Amino acid sequence: MSHVTRSPASSGLLPMPGSPSASWAVYRARLASIFHNSDISVLVAFWLFGLINNVLYVVILSAAQDLVGPEVPKGLVLLANILPSFSVKLIGPYFIHRVPYSTRILAFAAISSAGMFMIAFTPPDQSVAIKMVGVMLASLASGAGELSFLGLTHYYGHISLAAWGSGTGAAGLVGAGLYVLLTDWLGFSVKNSLLASAYLPVVMLISFFLILPRRPLREAARAQEYQPLRDSDEAASQTIRDTPAANAASSLLAPGPVVTSASASISDAREDSWSKIAANLGRAKSLFFPYMLPLFLVYVAEYIINQGVSPTLLFPLESSPFSELRDFYPMYGFLYQIGVFVSRSSIAFIRVRQLYLASLLQVGNLVLLTLHSLFNFIPNVYIIFLIVFWEGLLGGGVYVNTFAEIMENIPFEEREFSLGATSVSDSAGICIAGFVSMAMEVWLCNYQVQHGRDWCKKIRVG
Repeated sequence: MSHVTRSPASSGLLPMPGSPSASWAVYRARLASIFHNSDISVLVAFWLFGLINNVLYVVILSAAQDLVGPEVPKGLVLLANILPSFSVKLIGPYFIHRVPYSTRILAFAAISSAGMFMIAFTPPDQSVAIKMVGVMLASLASGAGELSFLGLTHYYGHISLAAWGSGTGAAGLVGAGLYVLLTDWLGFSVKNSLLASAYLPVVMLISFFLILPRRPLREAARAQEYQPLRDSDEAASQTIRDTPAANAASSLLAPGPVVTSASASISDAREDSWSKIAANLGRAKSLFFPYMLPLFLVYVAEYIINQGVSPTLLFPLESSPFSELRDFYPMYGFLYQIGVFVSRSSIAFIRVRQLYLASLLQVGNLVLLTLHSLFNFIPNVYIIFLIVFWEGLLGGGVYVNTFAEIMENIPFEEREFSLGATSVSDSAGICIAGFVSMAMEVWLCNYQVQHGRDWCKKIRVG
């Protein structure tokens, strides 16, 4: 007869006192007593997943000037920060499901921290290439994490998706604000600020192993062990029943498409593969002009501003709130992220259906700020602050409203593909902007120096 007892906070069994896992069970029991409502546990866990998985991306972009100095274009940091993530999103879905979630979370946290440590411990006068390797490691973990956490929402319902999206929106604000707080207001060195960020992935481990209820994953694993093969019609029907019932507002807080993890059988995957590819290409063509192009345009414009133009938007220190020239760049990033957070969180209250109008307004911001960088006609930095905040509002607004339009106008059976296909536009826009901004910053800085404004060459970093 067994002498183990059942925990009131869990349906599992507690180990006997003195067993190797006893202390682990105590920690989980204590957290279960705090997060006794499973919905609260899921909400907190997925909000933290979204926050931590994306916050290092923002920290790295905020630190771009300090990482490479005034002589190297900041677009290099943007490319190193987006290409690995973009690549793993393209190829990851074909193999990542073979790795257990617990293993993935451990790997993501370790790789992210290793990348940040590599960036922090590389001396300012050492090779930029070493820092970029660290940036690429953090980007790789972030891209794989987004795939995994979006897939994980399938097991926890629409509340997990809404929490994940809210966390990703907060990541921009927290990441940019944290870097400004540590370096500008508290006076931390760049190295110590990056070292502090390197420990943030520990929160991801706490969220997954201590806060998130594991029962849905265990039940799904047991169901898969005994699940017979189904024909394609039954599988499609089951996929529809298993899809979380999220509304457009909650679903679209996330930066990527809603991903369900219900898999078709091997025979379904092989059936009519070429016809499916042809059908998807046809769908992609129909998505290009109404959804993909405006999203692409807004991302190209805003990331050229952020990485190519804003490093040259400098003013005399005596007319600004800063004591060093390096302080302008992270503050612009912080204000931009505030705008993004506000607009991404406004989908439940404000809808923007004229996507092209908002995208063209963003292109107008790019033209205006580029002309100011060349001819210096805006009288003070506070007007630039407002424009950068407006830039963030437009960028976040076009993003969420693009996917809101898809959720409302595309039939359910085509929606998952449509969301995924359209989400490629923002990554493609960022990549194009990275290449353009590298040349843009050099050109603008050289023009300013030739016309007696050499502030961009006097920035001291480190």
